[in-house]
Amino acid sequence: MAGAVGRVVRRCYPNALRRLLPCLYRVYTGEFLDITLCSTVKAKSNPQDHARATEGPCNTPKPGVFDLINKAKWDAWNALGSLPKETARQNYVDLVSGLSSSSDSSSQVKPEADRKQSGYETLVVTSEDGITKIMMNRPAKKNAMTMRMYEEIMLALKAASKDDSAITVLTGNGDYYSSGNDLTNFTDIPSGGVEEKAKNSAILLRDFVDCFIDFPKPLIAVVNGPAVGISVTILGLFEVVYASDRATFHTPFSHLGQSPEGCSSYTFPKIMGPAKAAEMLIFGKKLTAAEACAQGLVTEVFPDSTFQKEVWTRLKAYSKLPPNAMRISKQMIRNREKEKLHAVNAEESSTLQERWLSDECMNAIMNFLTRKAKL
Repeated sequence: MAGAVGRVVRRCYPNALRRLLPCLYRVYTGEFLDITLCSTVKAKSNPQDHARATEGPCNTPKPGVFDLINKAKWDAWNALGSLPKETARQNYVDLVSGLSSSSDSSSQVKPEADRKQSGYETLVVTSEDGITKIMMNRPAKKNAMTMRMYEEIMLALKAASKDDSAITVLTGNGDYYSSGNDLTNFTDIPSGGVEEKAKNSAILLRDFVDCFIDFPKPLIAVVNGPAVGISVTILGLFEVVYASDRATFHTPFSHLGQSPEGCSSYTFPKIMGPAKAAEMLIFGKKLTAAEACAQGLVTEVFPDSTFQKEVWTRLKAYSKLPPNAMRISKQMIRNREKEKLHAVNAEESSTLQERWLSDECMNAIMNFLTRKAKL
């Protein structure tokens, strides 16, 4: 394969490489070819090179498996059979012309609808430039997390773990990253009563957090605004947390008669030390983005006016890194603690199930709902 074509096709058109190589080798050989993928195809060749082009069926011994260049040429020649050179040349021109059109169209910004993955009610999930973005999409409700959103985030993470993206991003639409649990999570009681509700909620929470613990790719939080509750506690399971300077971080568990979740009872003391973790998880101290960064929960803080531009420029650069290397590095960093994190998650979920059934918790939630109703 000529050097210029090899670079262009491998980078932009890997699926076309197998079709392009046989036709190309029939017409041109050596390193003299110069292809420009634009509105026209330009090729420079030397008449002597045409004379060296292969003719007729492949009649030479197959090179050894480690002779990669000659083996590729032999495979190309063999694949041609008795294809006439003129036909091969025309096939080559048609193929590259088609790639040129594809290049022109792919360089344009696609409409959001073309990149958006369907089937989600509470999320907008897109995949582009090696990045899968999971965006919580209830801006009118401050991206409060319903049971449906919990389930959809799990589905989106499972899909992202298997797609061809290099990194995965969680963010929010609108002014808030997430205001935590939606009030309907506490008021929608099934026929089995509060016991069934507490049991089902604990199972959902455990499964939800397990998805973050087991996620194999680099996971990045883009915290565009205030974050509350579960949206904060799971941040210890992300590789990187970028925050706008408008963001705040609040875990008001004691105010609601509840206890920590998202593995935060383990990750927060490890990240920020037990005293600072206690201020957040026990006493409900709300941190600014700068405070969260100083304590190690946030990786870096950006001015809100340039937040999206700066962060996404950086993420696009990250997405160009070798994806398998990033996965392996994450595995080496995280695997030692996976078993511990799953155990912590199970314990936190079980404790919360008990808390949800306690009079203290029920009274605290009722007082909270009453205050909200008066606003």
